[in-house]
Amino acid sequence: MRIAVVGATGMVGEVMLKVLAERNFPVTELIPVASERSVGKEIEYKGTKYKVVGLQTAVDMKADIAVFSAGGDTSLEWAPKFAAAGTTVIDNSSAWRMDPTKKLVVPEINASVLTKEDKIIANPNCSTIQMVLALAPLHKKYNIKRIIVSTYQSITGTGVKAVKQLENEYAGIQGDMAYKYPIHRNAIPHCDSFEENGYTKEEMKLVRETQKILGDNTIRVTATAVRVPVVGGHSEAVNVEFTNDFDVNEVREILHHTDGVVVQDNLDTFTYPMPLYAEGKNDVFVGRIRRDESQPNTLNMWIVADNLRKGAATNTIQIAEYLIKAGLV
Repeated sequence: MRIAVVGATGMVGEVMLKVLAERNFPVTELIPVASERSVGKEIEYKGTKYKVVGLQTAVDMKADIAVFSAGGDTSLEWAPKFAAAGTTVIDNSSAWRMDPTKKLVVPEINASVLTKEDKIIANPNCSTIQMVLALAPLHKKYNIKRIIVSTYQSITGTGVKAVKQLENEYAGIQGDMAYKYPIHRNAIPHCDSFEENGYTKEEMKLVRETQKILGDNTIRVTATAVRVPVVGGHSEAVNVEFTNDFDVNEVREILHHTDGVVVQDNLDTFTYPMPLYAEGKNDVFVGRIRRDESQPNTLNMWIVADNLRKGAATNTIQIAEYLIKAGLV
């Protein structure tokens, strides 16, 4: 497999390279790709150094698969060029997610929708992936009517500049600001830009992408997304109303047998998911599973995952693994 990593020098790109190596992905030739200012730089993969190339060079090299994490504008312009050259693109940006002609994939849930004709495949938003992975098996069993989600999102979702801002603020140094306000000792209820309805794009991604991945536009979703001074991953307080009633122990059992989900839910030992311990791991962690006593058929859960891993890089590589296993590339 000739694999191009577009955005190889960025935060997600670096994690993609780590995940490829950890999972022993069958790379016969690695093509690290970045913007013109990074061309010629060297990156290391499995002990070998590779020179970063530009986008057009990468298109001409006709990789089997290109994994993209280079922003929406780059994806809109370049993903079709890679696809036209015969490369299957898996894109991490929001550029193609809601395009009705493109598949939006979490492999454990809906990889079976993919065909050889799908040359541009969308990777969902980080906060959506971790939520739907936990909710998909429960939707099958109890049928979701409505989701209320509040997110507590890591600064790594914004990128290197945000990490630097927090480090500077810890150290009392004035520096570049990724956010309009300080993030140290603060919580900013503003992830991505605002839409006309008063919600942010991040909040509306949770609405639209959840419906598309679960294949059910009747599911009502409302979200509040908050940026917090955390590095390890995103956390979500999720309240789910079902059509059918449930047994809480059965819910735990279903989640326990769900691929990619780890149940951490023991109040006697104060065991519950936290981003500090999710960092660097590929799983989605679920805990604080309890009945909402204010109305029928409603469940509360706390869901945590490393947003650079399952929320981005790992999910992308899992899609690529599925394409190979299913003989689609």
